[in-house]
Amino acid sequence: MTQTVLNLLDCGLPDLAAAEEAAAAFLRALGVATDTENMRETPARMARAYAELFSSDPFEPTTFPNDEGYDELVVARDIPLRSVCEHHLLPFTGTACVGYLPGERILGLSKLARVVEHFACRPQVQERLTKQIADWLTTELNPRAVGVVIRAEHTCMTLRGVQATGSTTLTSALLGRLRTDASSRQEFFALAGIG
Repeated sequence: MTQTVLNLLDCGLPDLAAAEEAAAAFLRALGVATDTENMRETPARMARAYAELFSSDPFEPTTFPNDEGYDELVVARDIPLRSVCEHHLLPFTGTACVGYLPGERILGLSKLARVVEHFACRPQVQERLTKQIADWLTTELNPRAVGVVIRAEHTCMTLRGVQATGSTTLTSALLGRLRTDASSRQEFFALAGIG
């Protein structure tokens, strides 16, 4: 198993001054005046807000030997997540349920939430996010099974276009035994609070 430090910001630190200029130009192009007292700092606030949305602290996954041979599901539910739709740059928010059937190593529980936060911090689609989390756990832990379920509300769907207020999108990724064994899959979905 490889111990890797996750850091998505391989493209360097954000250039907040350039982002602020671009935000001001963007607002002007849409006919939004930024010369009033209330709007004067909006381009700078936009730049800082998106820089925050697009960043995640690097972390080192903490794993431990599974000395006791624990062979039941480990599931963390209701992990809050926020991301930004890569198609409209509008937020989507929701929760993730992440579980795995340990092999030789177990993961520090807080790292399940860290992995969700890490992959959610860039412009993203929910389907890819779900798979990235599952694939990462598989690579890092070599578990017997991995399951990830994400439920999220996409503002690109609820605030614009179809305006389907209150709708949520549910995605899942099941690997290993959760994909091949119906009773294990059913147990995971029950623990995840689905059906």
